[in-house]
Amino acid sequence: MKIKGIRWWMVSLVAAGLIINYLARNTLSVAAPTLMKDLNITTEQYAHVVVAWQLCYAFMQPVAGFVLDTVGTKMGFAAFALAWSLACAAAAWSTGWRSLAFFRGLLGLAEAAGIPAGVKATSEWFPAKERSVAIGWFNIGSSIGALLAPPLVVWALLRGQWQLAFVIVGVAGIVWSALWMVMYKHPRKQKMLSDTERDYILSGQEAKHADPSAPKRSWRAMLGSRDFWAIGIPRMLSEPAWQTFNAWIPLYMMTERHMNLKEVALFAWMPFLAADIGCVLGGYLSPLFHKYAKVSLFTSRKMVFVVGALFMIGPACVGLVQSAYVAVALLCIGGFAHQTLSGALYAITSDMFGKNEVATATGMGGMAGYLGAAAFTMLFGVLVTQIGYSPLFVVLAVFDLIAAAVVCLLAKSNDKAPEPRWSGAGAVAAK
Repeated sequence: MKIKGIRWWMVSLVAAGLIINYLARNTLSVAAPTLMKDLNITTEQYAHVVVAWQLCYAFMQPVAGFVLDTVGTKMGFAAFALAWSLACAAAAWSTGWRSLAFFRGLLGLAEAAGIPAGVKATSEWFPAKERSVAIGWFNIGSSIGALLAPPLVVWALLRGQWQLAFVIVGVAGIVWSALWMVMYKHPRKQKMLSDTERDYILSGQEAKHADPSAPKRSWRAMLGSRDFWAIGIPRMLSEPAWQTFNAWIPLYMMTERHMNLKEVALFAWMPFLAADIGCVLGGYLSPLFHKYAKVSLFTSRKMVFVVGALFMIGPACVGLVQSAYVAVALLCIGGFAHQTLSGALYAITSDMFGKNEVATATGMGGMAGYLGAAAFTMLFGVLVTQIGYSPLFVVLAVFDLIAAAVVCLLAKSNDKAPEPRWSGAGAVAAK
């Protein structure tokens, strides 16, 4: 049986995996106020727990990318998803900040494969002109996971067991791993893919993605290349914003804006809903800029990044408002902004690196990003008690504006994406 538009089902499957991936990491931030009280964890110790996850995630990203490029998207993603599910559930048995940091570190090691696997899967299943849209759709998984965490954790807390939330997410991840193994195949091997859609996908890919034997640079060669620093520096500068949102928004709402637990459940998910919109809209902005601004597809990706960076000025103004609800609105602008520019940077990465190195490159860029995020989190955990949240949100906006300048100056397209060999009714049928 042939399934029409199966490439969109594949990206939906990737998005489902990313939802569970980000739900696992965001469960901690929502449970933090209660968990910290139960386990006698201070704010500084909580920062150590967050950093343990970030450092393990950071250093594992290039390794995870290398594994994915070596063993393939199907086996690699399933194995890592199973591992992060078990690590997430194990956190329910934490007895203090050290054991919690250990389990979160294991979670970081396994979750590092999520984004590289998503980028690799979209590079396999989509022509270049649709890739930013596909990345935008799978990237909403990160925001939906963060969006679902507050109601899930509050539901568990109201039943007196924050541990229950970690176990539920772990079980969901195990189920998804099995589903991925059954359903995912490369377009060349997918029997439910029509010949028409297969031709549409493969003919619209650059040579470095269409050729199974495309060359692969070593880590050292990639690390020394301009291509890597064009994505690595912006990732290092922009990732602290997203990690700050994920780890600190519920605490910010309770300590700075004096919201109670129910108010946190009502409002903490909103910046991540806005982030979902940024994922999808950012993906569609690239082809729109390409068409109406008459620029290359690669330049359109950079324009989207700049738009996202400019919107980060919104959360930088959070300290200027008195209303907690206006503050939430500004944080929503920040969530929208970050996921807009983040999706654009993933698309730029997939444009610059080939089939056999795109996951490795994404992982190396992610390592740079999470090292930057870990360093900022360590400072955040100390400075937030001394100067408050507002100046730190300003710093995050400045980081993103600098990142936009770096992308514009350093990122260069390596080749031109081909147009499909056919159009019209056939193109519509493949959609």
